[in-house]
Amino acid sequence: MTSFSNAGSGEIVLSMADRIAENKAYLSEIDGRIGDGDHGVNMAKGFGMAADRLRGRDTTLAEAFATLGEVLMGEIGGSMGPLYGMMFTEFAESIEGRDEIDAPAFSAMLGKGLEGVQSIGEAKVGDKTLVDAFVPALEAFDAAIAEGHSFAQALDALATGAERGRDTTIDLVARVGRASRLGERSRGVLDAGATSCALILRTLAEGAGGRLR
Repeated sequence: MTSFSNAGSGEIVLSMADRIAENKAYLSEIDGRIGDGDHGVNMAKGFGMAADRLRGRDTTLAEAFATLGEVLMGEIGGSMGPLYGMMFTEFAESIEGRDEIDAPAFSAMLGKGLEGVQSIGEAKVGDKTLVDAFVPALEAFDAAIAEGHSFAQALDALATGAERGRDTTIDLVARVGRASRLGERSRGVLDAGATSCALILRTLAEGAGGRLR
């Protein structure tokens, strides 16, 4: 099991949309403690719109990512729309034209997505943002591969790394975005972006893992 097909894997994005919808209220509740309280609503709206355009179509993962990125960048407000929109657009461009996605291609895709996020927000690990989930997830994936683990095991490490990174945001003080205005009062609450990022990466890992051959 060393790769999965780009063709037909657009269904992974539908699974992401379902996962975000299931957690809409939770994400907005978290966001409401130190932010606008609309993160779950906006995310569910954007992912839902993309899912509506993809449902019933046999798309590649690259095509599905491109559709999702376009919707999030062009039709969803707030700060997270452009950030996630850029991430998924970079994902799409990284794997466009590939028949098979192996571990190196998957790592490169994640890396391009992270670069896209940081090109807009300039957030770093420790700033209490989605980057706090994304960076340790990618590092865990790459470390697993470097240690000789299988693609499937590296995907498990990716999901676990994202969730561990998410959990670190409880003890962090927000340094960027609206929550940064609260200073020390932002400590003690999970970051909504890191939480949604962990959900997305967990769903991506599960979807890719289920397609390995």
